[in-house]
Amino acid sequence: MPRSSTVPPPVTSVLEAAGTWLPRGMAAVEERLGELTAGHGTTLADDAGATLAAGGKRLRPLLVLLSAGPAGGDAAIRAATAVELVHMATLVHDDVIDGAPLRRGRPTVAARSGRERAVATGDLLFSRAFAELGSNGGERQVELLSSTAVALALGELAQRRDAYDTSISRERYLERCGLKTARLFECACLLGRAVDGAADEPELAGFGREIGLAFQLLDDVLDVTGPAERTGKARGTDLLDGTVTLPLIVARDRDPELEQLDLRGLDERTAESICDRIAATGAPETVREDARGRVARAKRRLAGAALSGEERELLSLVADGVVERYA
Repeated sequence: MPRSSTVPPPVTSVLEAAGTWLPRGMAAVEERLGELTAGHGTTLADDAGATLAAGGKRLRPLLVLLSAGPAGGDAAIRAATAVELVHMATLVHDDVIDGAPLRRGRPTVAARSGRERAVATGDLLFSRAFAELGSNGGERQVELLSSTAVALALGELAQRRDAYDTSISRERYLERCGLKTARLFECACLLGRAVDGAADEPELAGFGREIGLAFQLLDDVLDVTGPAERTGKARGTDLLDGTVTLPLIVARDRDPELEQLDLRGLDERTAESICDRIAATGAPETVREDARGRVARAKRRLAGAALSGEERELLSLVADGVVERYA
């Protein structure tokens, strides 16, 4: 089974319920990630290795393996590895753009090694992801991941355009989250189905999208509520970066003065006080309820998907795990 820092407790229930094939698959993904980040010279290996060592939830590779099923084999391992490499690459690049000092409680590559090395590290991770898929000759998988990479870039550009704009709509926020977060969850599900050449499964793709949106909503709530020792970053980091998220949008509708805030030039203390104001409106719980509703819809979509009983049960556990982790 992957090391304990890799998979949070709610997701370990999925590994346990699957018997031996899923823990073996996740362990193989972790091993492959280690191999792919270890080469390419000491400098890049150190920075890529530090990104890997920071851990993570590994939800995206988990979705690939579950969507492929027990017979997915080496092709599923490589697809799951590729998805996580893309995710890691986007985190490294995001930290460059945001100037973030911490990620999961550790110094980011940009903070530790500088912007130039961080950009190169992210580029390395992206290139290794597509090489990993290319080694299987899976044209559909490459197409899925490449279109998703474009969506991730468009989402980042949208977030930059929206920076410091406290008037953005809920619809705009969800559009951005669909590109930046949910699209990779959706892609993970489709990549797993494509391992054996199966046709795209719309209900499974919809499941991945809803889970991804719920994940982002709950992550944005945590940024407001903290605490820092749980999130690995300062409370109100999104505000400090000028990123307007759903908790602020909901709170703004209840406390109109929040729309008049100037997010430029905030310090950590002021950001925390704004978080307190957002929390006082009850917005975090409203957003949590929205996320729970999305998880429920995701699970309903599984009923219409061409899945085995085991696959349906395990994917439902993943959905529950997204909520439990943020409870």
